Order: sequence, then C-alpha cells, then structure tokens
Amino acid sequence: MLSSFWKQNKRIKNAGISCLLLVLFSITGCSIKQPRQAAIASAHPLATQAGFEILHQGGNVFDAAVAVSAALAVVEPSGSGLGGGGFWLLHRESDELDIMIDGREKAPLAAHKDMFLDASGEAKKQLSLNGALAAGIPGMPAGLVHLSEKYGKLPLATSLQPAIRYAEQGFKIDTRHQKLLGMRSAVLNQHPETAAIFLDKGRVPEKGSILRQTDLVKTLKIIAAQGKAGFYAGLIADKLVIAVQQGGGIWTLDDLHHYQIVERTPVTGSYQGIKVTSAALPSSGGIVLLEALNILETVDLATMDSITRKHMIVEAMRHAYHDRALYLGDADFIDVPVERLINKQYAYGLATTLRTDQALPSEYLTGHTQAKQGGRNTTHFSIIDNEGNRVAATLSINFPFGAGLVAEGTGVVLNNEMDDFVSAKDSGNGYGLVGGDANAIAPEKRMLSSMTPTFLEDSERIAVLGTPGGSRIISMVLLATLDFAAGYSPESWVKVKRFHHQYIPDQILYEKAGLTSEEINGLQALGHQLKQYYNYGNMQAVQLNKATDSLSAASDHRGEGLASVQRINE
Repeated sequence: MLSSFWKQNKRIKNAGISCLLLVLFSITGCSIKQPRQAAIASAHPLATQAGFEILHQGGNVFDAAVAVSAALAVVEPSGSGLGGGGFWLLHRESDELDIMIDGREKAPLAAHKDMFLDASGEAKKQLSLNGALAAGIPGMPAGLVHLSEKYGKLPLATSLQPAIRYAEQGFKIDTRHQKLLGMRSAVLNQHPETAAIFLDKGRVPEKGSILRQTDLVKTLKIIAAQGKAGFYAGLIADKLVIAVQQGGGIWTLDDLHHYQIVERTPVTGSYQGIKVTSAALPSSGGIVLLEALNILETVDLATMDSITRKHMIVEAMRHAYHDRALYLGDADFIDVPVERLINKQYAYGLATTLRTDQALPSEYLTGHTQAKQGGRNTTHFSIIDNEGNRVAATLSINFPFGAGLVAEGTGVVLNNEMDDFVSAKDSGNGYGLVGGDANAIAPEKRMLSSMTPTFLEDSERIAVLGTPGGSRIISMVLLATLDFAAGYSPESWVKVKRFHHQYIPDQILYEKAGLTSEEINGLQALGHQLKQYYNYGNMQAVQLNKATDSLSAASDHRGEGLASVQRINE
C-alpha cells in the first residue's frame, strides 16, 4: 500500500508526508496540493512573458507554447514566423505521451530536382536563398492551430493575443535585431514591402526604434478567428500566391490547400542511463545526435585529457554527419535505415575506426568535394511545469529574414527553406552541408532539417533544450547533453564552449575562446584543420528536479532572451 501511494503521488511526495500518514491511519479530509510552477526559456523576453501570460489565464504548457511561438514570429522576425515552419516536441505527463508535431515546410507541387541548376548543371545558389523561388510552403500556422486544438485548453484566439498585441502596439528593436537586419538589408531592399516594414528609408533603424507590424496584426486576427483556413485559404492565401508568382515563384493555391502537419513518433535512445528523446525525420537532429552519443558511449571521456576528449567528440561528429549526408531525407518519400543508424551495435562498429592519436580524414569516408560555409538563423524555446509536462520547439525561416520577401498586405516574411534541399549532388547548402539523392527536391517533399528539440531524463532530472544555429545545432545539443551527463545545470549547458565538425568541410569550427591555445595546438598535431568562428547559437534550456519538484531555467548569454521560473496563479 505504501509503495503504491508513493507511485501515484510522485509529484507531491515531499509536501504530502503528513497527508500520507493520515491516509495510512484512515483519517480523511487531508488535501495538500503542490503549487503549480513553470519554467520558460526563449530567445526574446516578450515571448517568455507571453507564455507566462497564457499560463496565468489557466492555459497549460501547450497553450503557452502556442503563445511563445506566435510571439517569436512577431518580436524575432529574423528567426521564425508565419511564413516558416518548425518542430514542436511534446510530453504530456498524464498519459506519458511523447509526440512531435512536424510543421516543416514542403516543396511546392511544381518543384523539381533541377529547379536551381543552370544549363551546365551547376547550382545557382542565389535562387535557393533569396526571393520567391526559395520559399517552401509554410507549416507554422498549421502547427499552431493543431497544437492549440488538440493539446491546449484555451481557445486559439486567447493564446494568440500576446502576439497580436506586440504586433499592434510595437516593441523596441534590440542590438541583435539590428545586426541581422544589417546582414540582409541588401536583400530586403530588393522588396519594397519588406523594406517598408523593417527598414528606415532603406537603412537599418536605430536601436530602440519601435517596430509595428499592422498587416501582420490582420493576418494573426484572421487565423485567430478562422484557424487553419484563415491562412491556407481565402484572402491571405490569395495574397501569398500572388506575391510569390509575381516574384518568379511557383506557388499555387493548391499548394496551400494541400498542406498538412504530421504527428511523428520522436527518436529515442540512451546515453549512460540517460533517456534521450529528440526530433524525428525530416529533422536529422535526433538521429545524428543519438549516433554520436552511441559512438561516445564506447569510450571513457571522463578519464581523458581535454585535447583527447575533444578529439574523440569531433570524430563522433564526423561519422554521424557523414551518415546524415549519405542516408537522411524525408522518410515519407524514401526508405531511411533509422533503426540501424541509432543502433548501439552499429555505433560500436564505427567506433573501431577511432584513434586517440590521429584524426580520420573525411575523404576516407566517401570523398565528397569541399563545400562552402554560409549563413544561419532559427529560434528555440523550452517550457516545463512541475508536473513534467513539457515542450521543446525549434522554429525557423532559415536565413535571417528568410527569403527577404513579404507578401503584400500580410506582414508574412517568407522562408528560404528550399535551400535545405540538395540542389546538386554533393553541393553544399548555405550551411555547407552536403547530401545526395535522399534529400533531393521533389513535389510536396519536406526538406531535411538540423533542428534538434530534445528531452533528457535520468533518475533525478528532466531537461528540455534546443538552439538555433543551422548545421551546428546538433553539435551544440550534443555538447549540452554531455554536460547534463556530467551533472551540470541549465546555466552550464548554455555556456559550454562550442566546437563543431560536420564531416564536410573537413575542419573543426570553434567559437571565439571555444578552444584554448593548448587545445588548438594539440588538435592540429592530431591532424585536424581548425577555423575560428563567431560566437554562435542561442540555447534555451529548462530543468525539473524530480526529488524536489524544483525548476530551473537558463537563456544563452550569446543572445538576448529570457529564462524564468514562476508560480502560476490559478
């Protein structure tokens, strides 16, 4: 009887000791309820506040996720938006449901594998990066509606209110927003509708300037009132298609009408007793993360010096990213050997090639040609409550401000996710990632992603984490997972010094101060090529301590987000 009682009351065990004694002695009338708390970490303070606003109105973590997603579309338009897509990884504690909502963009019906090639068969990169042809069919609005209607408690219109208010009243732009505008201002100036919203007479506005988005207000209100049909049919759909076609794109109304989100079973595995739950295809994140962790489980990182430890992590990354290029794509279109790739025995086989005294050249794996490195942008948020309900969501329009095109009268910034397909075999995308036929363009196919929203759970803790960063997302989550395994807190995970290897180009990319001079020299002596990069990533992480029901949260200091834990008023 005692063990059964504790199992049924695992979330109130500390507060309920006296109640337990009363139950054992058949005394009735004892009722102790643990105060409801939640932790939210997102890339913008207003988005975090939007999530708590909805929780205080009686919403659950899934309603809060709708609010945060929509708010980020308004206040961080460089990273995500209604014209993009993403993945929402959910856990519902009442029935222990784990599910991934796939709101990834899709190729238009008229898309084909050679659409970005010139007469000689070479990829014309600007076509897949800028302008109307670069845009896939958005999944964000459908994802928000599905998340609200199937998993939320509040009406969609309620959860969208913070985003509508931010767009209508405006908000002060920050340094990061300015920097990203500066990177893409030349492209934005090619589209008068976009420039009119985000630029000041063609120039980057001053820090602290107020950004109001009146057309986006109208679009959000239509979605709030009409749900999915408010975006994928009717007035908004007409405006989107007209803008794309006038810009040289290939969207039709049928593309929008046919779009559907998909619920997928997450990828799961383990590392040193930690349960890992992460994104499934068409995200490569979960598979590559687990394959690298499985390889690293064969060695004892804790006993290694820092140079050898980083070398072995790099070698695991090299193998896992190689398999990404070789095998991964939209599993609705191709057969992908997922079970083999995440099998520990497969990893043990790969681990036999690891040497502590020498780097393995990437050309020894397949000999793909060198690919260029490019831009990036995405966003992530993490939510958990003290009952264990949680959401990890990574959302994107790909490059900063996507394709640079806003459909007139909608306020919707269109993505440039078509660049995440392979335009020509072994040609790198904007992040330098290579691939083959598995990720070739096809009508209604979803392009391969690196987004890696992830849950980690051991006997004591539950973690929710993720980050933007293009091809470097997976390696950042890998390093944070290793930090979690070492017993550290969210504040430590988001501060981990970052280094990255993605198989091609054959080099270790590291952020400023990411490696010491001794580590750089040691890794070069092992045969590695190294390149210093800017301080990348913007990880958002939250944690539940099972023993105390206490929550903690951290927002990456490289960004300008907000992590907070609050008691929820009910």
